[in-house]
Amino acid sequence: MSGSNGRELIVRVADLKVGEADDFLVTIGLGSCVAIILHDPAARVGGLAHVLLPSPALSRRMDNPAKAAQTAVPLLLEQMARKGASPRRITGRIAGGASMFASLSAPGTINMGESVTDHATFAYLCDVYVLEAHRGHGLGKRIMREVMAHAALTGARRIMLATRDAHGLYRLSGFTVAGSAGNLMEVVRPDPYRAGTMPLQ
Repeated sequence: MSGSNGRELIVRVADLKVGEADDFLVTIGLGSCVAIILHDPAARVGGLAHVLLPSPALSRRMDNPAKAAQTAVPLLLEQMARKGASPRRITGRIAGGASMFASLSAPGTINMGESVTDHATFAYLCDVYVLEAHRGHGLGKRIMREVMAHAALTGARRIMLATRDAHGLYRLSGFTVAGSAGNLMEVVRPDPYRAGTMPLQ
């Protein structure tokens, strides 16, 4: 599914795409999300879904079938079949589903404040979310304190995240807006190994 003559198809969060022949399917920033990759080598058809949830029942809005694996996979198979793929030949792979901070949660709870990191220089923070009914009690600040003090992040030179409306929360942990889009934020530490610069609180 990759080649110099194909198209680059970007699959965003809660999105799916199907490609043919030399198309190149791309997604980034998985974190706790899961990428579902399906491929029929005989038909040279492939599909990629970037899902947030296992089931649409876990979402407040159910208008996007690509958001949950339970609805994304059948849709992906249907779109691939239209391009000549056969379910008998399709193989699959998954990637993502990070759970770096499971130790912060009681058994049976949903993990929040997930990070994807190379454990050397870079980390991407995702899924800091507090239900509306529980906001205003300092939970977001507590999650950020715990995440930023975690050993996996204290040596990172750059930590990035994307947010729609929580800039104020992340500024408290040292994040600044990165780029012109306004939704990306980052912490840049040119020398995180110098005494006194880690962990960031």
